[in-house]
Amino acid sequence: MSPDPGARTGAAQGASDSDWRRLERAVTGRVLRPGDTGFRSAGAPFNKRYASTTPSGVLSVANTADVRRAVEWARESGIGLVARSGGHSYAGYSAHTGLVLDLRALNTVTADGSTGLVTAAGGALMADVCAAVQPHEMAFALGNGASVGIAGLTLGGGSSSTSRKLGLTADALVRTTLMTADGQLLTCDAEENPDLYWACRGGGGGNFGINLSFTFRASPVRDVSTCLLLWDGADAPEVFTVMQEIARKAPDEFSLRLGVSAADGPGATVSAVALHLGPAGELRELLAPALAATRPVREDIADRTFWEAKDYLLHETSAGAFAVRTRFATEPLPAEALSTVLSLLGRRPGSGNPDGCGLALYTWGGAINRVAPGDTAFVHRDALSLVSMDTSWSEQDGAAIVEANLRWLTELREAMAPYVGEGAYQNFIDPDLEDWRTAYYGANYPRLVEIKKRVDPDGFFTFGQAVGT
Repeated sequence: MSPDPGARTGAAQGASDSDWRRLERAVTGRVLRPGDTGFRSAGAPFNKRYASTTPSGVLSVANTADVRRAVEWARESGIGLVARSGGHSYAGYSAHTGLVLDLRALNTVTADGSTGLVTAAGGALMADVCAAVQPHEMAFALGNGASVGIAGLTLGGGSSSTSRKLGLTADALVRTTLMTADGQLLTCDAEENPDLYWACRGGGGGNFGINLSFTFRASPVRDVSTCLLLWDGADAPEVFTVMQEIARKAPDEFSLRLGVSAADGPGATVSAVALHLGPAGELRELLAPALAATRPVREDIADRTFWEAKDYLLHETSAGAFAVRTRFATEPLPAEALSTVLSLLGRRPGSGNPDGCGLALYTWGGAINRVAPGDTAFVHRDALSLVSMDTSWSEQDGAAIVEANLRWLTELREAMAPYVGEGAYQNFIDPDLEDWRTAYYGANYPRLVEIKKRVDPDGFFTFGQAVGT
């Protein structure tokens, strides 16, 4: 496996200097070329696994007209285009060797406490959305990273620590506006362009056009409680057995991220991070079987406001280079699965990235699973948990270390295969996944292809795992 299998190609050769000057004259926003101040930060891949992908140019758009002119220019010039807001594509798909459309200036968010409606522009980040909804004490499924873009989160489904109660981010979406490959700006909701509305709720970012606004229905929020529990890796089989049973029986108000990981130094660490939409006394009662089974080396259970909990649970995807494989589990992982994980962690290849490697379970069920698989493009509606497996390395690590980490991750995924299903989470997009069409979209994929052919017949919006390719 190549250490950089996601290296991007594009039609950058089709744009001359005069083409770029023509784009500069056509738009209000700033066109950045290699060497310009701000170019690298505006167009560089978030995952440094794809650091070699360099755009030919970046347009920091100023308005919707800039987006339309950029699409027209790219088609006329024969250059590939990708839109970017948060830029957190795990596979580097929000970077490109052609034109990157930086939407971050389109970040206005409005919230109406009387209706519960929240409208975010296509370049808004999670920090922008949270700042708008907090004064109204309402929320929907918000990502746990402040720099995550609302667009990518929504289009890929969008799971958060409130999703068992409030559903996915995509489930809260009531309307979106979409710029198509021919420059039309379409309103998509249950009445107008309903097929595109369906596709934009889990059909993946970058497939059907450029989403320039999203309107969500939010729910009131109240004070909550959180926990952080840590155990030694040797306790993993027992902890996972008990904690998975707790999560399986828990009310929708409870959510859990349960992980085992290893980085520098010997041994592994087990972690349980939970949010409960209720007081700490209830949370402690829910966790009592785990606390009685084996004492953690660290225990932090506390009442918080919803917004304090948001900050407490804040998680930014690992820095440097990384790879993630996902599957969904409909049953708890048995003790022998955890023993296998511990064995693999004990012979991890290591790297220069202190984030290391590991496996995590994110509790699903609840409101997520009460939506039928065909009601939205997001098909994964029967999962007990999302299983995420990852490894990381630094940009300074050599090809042999990168290869070793990717082989290790493949071995972990194969070792977990008997215990998990075939689905994979499109928001943790995986460029090494061969069966991605079925894994991401299942029985919904043929309908997505039909919609793609209708709205983008030439395949203008494309990338390595684009619908219809």
